[in-house]
Amino acid sequence: MDTPRMGIPERLAERMSMPEQHAYLRSLLSGRGRPSRRSVLRGGLRGGALTAAGAAGGAGLSACTSDQERSSDGPALVRSPVRVDGSLAAPFGRHLAFGADPKTQMVVSWQVPFAVRKPYLRVGTEPWELSLRFDAEVRELRTPSLSRHLGDVEQFYLHAALDGLRPGTTYYYGVGHDGFDPTAADRISTLGSFSTAPPRADGPFVFTAFGDQGVSYDALANGQLLLGQNPAFHLHAGDICYADETGHGKESDTYDARVWDQFLAQTEPVAARVPWMVTTGNHDMEAWYSPNGYGGQAARWSLPSSGPDAKNAPGVYSFAYGNVGVVALDANDVSYEIPANRGYTGGAQTRWLDARLRRLRSTPGIDFVVVFFHHCAYSTSTHASDGGVRDEWVPLFEKHRIDLVINGHNHVYERTDPIRGHESTRKLPVGGTTDPARDGTVYVTAGGAGRKLYDFPVPESYEGHENERDHVRTFHWTQERSRNPDSVEWSRVRYAGFSFLAVESRPGDRPELAVTALAESGRRIDNFVVRRARTA
Repeated sequence: MDTPRMGIPERLAERMSMPEQHAYLRSLLSGRGRPSRRSVLRGGLRGGALTAAGAAGGAGLSACTSDQERSSDGPALVRSPVRVDGSLAAPFGRHLAFGADPKTQMVVSWQVPFAVRKPYLRVGTEPWELSLRFDAEVRELRTPSLSRHLGDVEQFYLHAALDGLRPGTTYYYGVGHDGFDPTAADRISTLGSFSTAPPRADGPFVFTAFGDQGVSYDALANGQLLLGQNPAFHLHAGDICYADETGHGKESDTYDARVWDQFLAQTEPVAARVPWMVTTGNHDMEAWYSPNGYGGQAARWSLPSSGPDAKNAPGVYSFAYGNVGVVALDANDVSYEIPANRGYTGGAQTRWLDARLRRLRSTPGIDFVVVFFHHCAYSTSTHASDGGVRDEWVPLFEKHRIDLVINGHNHVYERTDPIRGHESTRKLPVGGTTDPARDGTVYVTAGGAGRKLYDFPVPESYEGHENERDHVRTFHWTQERSRNPDSVEWSRVRYAGFSFLAVESRPGDRPELAVTALAESGRRIDNFVVRRARTA
């Protein structure tokens, strides 16, 4: 017999917050019938809502009671009845992330296709001598399926956090479990490596950035070209894999958790060597997981806990590498365009941002502060600019003279002139130089990582193909979710192809950030320099 479609009626979903959706779905999938919004509210949201195993009451699932068990409002741990010989369960999807201190901390994460016994990480300073062994934390995630053709999707993510590493050191590692030894002769090709940040900020380094990646041949090609830049780390400005195609932060029967398996396998050749520092886009609000649709992100990624609330806002954190301070933000909290999670931190993220930018600006040895998040502060393409970002955060960027802001959301490359007070302060041509303390902040939309591309309201203009316009007609989103028309002068470079950023930090008496945008072909489409006097 066909299973009826289970979900939230569209009109009701539009009036519900994400926690209310979780509670509704939890009641529905546990067999209690179709609740009303009033009953959800009256019942309260104790335990938050639908976790990954929120359907356990009606589906015969049982929570794992190991010492790695999660609380009810995080990714739920479940025991799988499937048991496979460990030698057949090959790890995949390895990805790295810094801890709060990139000089001494690194997290190695990976995935296995089935439940395994005693997963572990082996580490050493030589590939033939991985003498240190650490137990891995297991985060098992079960996603109830709404399709009659598919069963629940069960995924197993493993994480090993390392502390006390030596700065400026290359380490080699292997991941394994009972039955799978990464140091065996026939598995030596599965070993990876990483390097910690240098002890002093006195040498140049490169980092890369993009957003809106997904799973595609173009995303794969961009990743390979990116690896060729030898980056110390990579910034991913959200909309990571698109398991949720809608991007509205609402329950959808098109959500497919298996896309994450494809994504992590696709990204592994780069992310297993380069710390892959992600933040949260609108397509990453996966309404099946509490809290706030971020339980899946918390299961799949281990990010620095330096933000205001690592449990509820995992995409908000900061770290310093060399002479660059980096701040990751979750713009879903302030977005006027897509309000599913607007205000979910109660202003805590913005207060933390102000304090963190002040702290970074006063830290000796930090010359530059780079901020990245998803929704655009300034763009002329399809989604244009988000007034919520402008109202909440742009005043802080100007107050603390931020050097570079990187966004995604619009699937293009677009770079502004330096901006202050929503206006261009001076023209910054391709190959030009700017001083943020004098001129204002440059904003880059780097959303051409691999998803279907967008367009501009005027012709493209990029290196070797300049087609400058004095004014570009566009809009920005208002608090009422209306499109307020704009005619702007700050749109300096526009490229509607697949691309990414490579940024080289050059310390010295006049430190520089040399910013380059590369097309998927390897062609340079933009370059400029951010230069400022040393702060300490």
